[in-house]
This record gives sequence, C-alpha cells and structure tokens, in this order.
Amino acid sequence: MSAATTIDPKALGKVAVLMGGHSAEREVSLMSGTGVLEALRRVGVDAHAFDPAERDLGELRREGFQRAFIALHGRFGEDGTVQGALELLGIPYTGPGVLASSVSMDKVMTKRIWRAEGLPTPDWRQVASAAETEAAFTALGAPMIVKPAREGSTIGLTKVTDAAQCAEAYALAARHDPEVLCEQFISGDEVTCPVLGTGAQARALPVIRIVAPGGNYDYEHKYFTDDTQYIVPCDLPAGEEAVIQALVLQAYRTLGCRGWARADVMIDARTRQPYLLEINTSPGMTGHSLVPMSARAVGVDYEALCLQVLASAALDNPLPSGGRG
Repeated sequence: MSAATTIDPKALGKVAVLMGGHSAEREVSLMSGTGVLEALRRVGVDAHAFDPAERDLGELRREGFQRAFIALHGRFGEDGTVQGALELLGIPYTGPGVLASSVSMDKVMTKRIWRAEGLPTPDWRQVASAAETEAAFTALGAPMIVKPAREGSTIGLTKVTDAAQCAEAYALAARHDPEVLCEQFISGDEVTCPVLGTGAQARALPVIRIVAPGGNYDYEHKYFTDDTQYIVPCDLPAGEEAVIQALVLQAYRTLGCRGWARADVMIDARTRQPYLLEINTSPGMTGHSLVPMSARAVGVDYEALCLQVLASAALDNPLPSGGRG
C-alpha cells in the first residue's frame, strides 16, 4: 500500500476532479470532490474542479485534461454513462470501466451475477407495483428492505416490518427509480470492505464494522452526524475478517471492477454467514467516508490514497496514439 510514495504528481498531468453532477447524491459528491481536489493539490497535482451539471464534458478535451478523478456518486456518474463519455474523449478515469460501473450500479443485475457465481447475497424480488411489493413481503418475510435498484446512500430506502407499509415504501423507492428492489433483511453485524487495485494485484483493505444508532445507518447517520461508530480493526470473531476480505475480492473481480470500490456486507448474527449487499464503484471521500478510514488503518493517509487512486486511472479500450483526433 506504499505505492503512492513512488508516484510523481507532475507526471499525472492536468487532472479534472468530476464532482456534483445530476444525481440525488449531488450534495455528497460535492463534499467528496472538494476533499479530493484539495488533497491532490496539496501533493502537487495540477487538479481542477469540474461539475458535469454545469459544464459540457467536451470541454475536458478542449481544455487539455489528461486524467479524470471521478468523485461523482449515483446515476450519471457511477453508472457507466460518464465512463462511456470519457472513453470517447480518450481521457483515462478512476474506478471501474463502462460495463462494470453500469452493472454494479444496478443492484438487481449485481445480485443476479453474484448468485450465478455462487456468491452469497440476500434473497430478493424486483417489483413494479405496491401489490408486487406486498407479495414480496409475503415471500421474503419481515423485516424486508425496499429500495431503488439504482441509487445509493440509502436514498429512498425503507425497512418494512408490516404489510401495511408496503405501498408507501414502494412509492418512496419508485420516486427515485422505476426499478424497485425488495430484499430479505439480514439481522447481524453490518460491515464494509474497500478494495484497491486491478486483477491479481487487487487487495482488500481492513474491514470496518458499522454500529449505527438503533441499527439505522441512514443518509443522515452516514454523512451528517457523529452518532455512528466505525470500528477498525473490526473486532469480529477470529478469522471472519479474512473470510469477508476474500469474499469481497471475489465479488469485485466477478463484476470486472478495477481501480477501487467498496462492498457492503451483512453478517447473519445466528449463522455468521456473510452476505453481499452491493458494491460502490465511486466510493465517498467525505470526512465521514469509509475508504479513507480503512486506508488509514494500514498507514495510508488521505492524500496518499487520492494519489494512488488517481494513478490507477485507465481506459477500457485505449486507442493507438493519435486515434481520437
């Protein structure tokens, strides 16, 4: 994890830190992007803020940007759309490529792939109405999580404990995304595990155990309060951290991720079986964010983390020199 010390910031060229954007997570993205921008500048990178909601992406090439650090969250930033635009512009970018970003953003598709590969993930139903949500509640049991299939940061999420809540839970999720996911609730320890790197070089960082007030790790408790406890080292029973790290690495590679990501996992309190919930391909980098916290546990500070992620910027399909005119 000390690779950042050998990276020459000047060699990374002119860098755009993409932040803000159009998604429901715009506010968090601006916080992440500002933190990344300031950190990169502190270590000597020629970094500049760029908000795709306010500027045309074509300006990136016209203004001579050579790399992009994607600090966008949610749709139109984490779902393959910006990645595809950067591919066409020929500008290497951080995080997974077009296909991996698109699939990872869609929780239903992610779960289908993980299940097909034999990786544990909670049972689920994709629903298109309040009636289908009630049917899912009957099938999956209580409690049940209802959430948009393609949003993050627990936006639009409801923990349903009674069938009477299904209609309202479906309506809330559907306001954010026409694709709605109903998921079996796993009661137990909530953990998260970041990954840095690509292919055989990818490595899992320390697992963080999350203890939120009342077990409610919602948007406010993620970003705007200090009530949530983040425990790292995770203090799980012997051997469990290594099992989770191996599982997360397999999940990351199965989806074709590169660069970096962070997977969320629930551990069943009774069986101690870990279950993959989702993977974030443009993780938060705010003062409350978990990737920097995990990296610090192995001696990688915020600036070094940002530099390492930036240095991993790549294209899925680079053309020969001069191929993009």
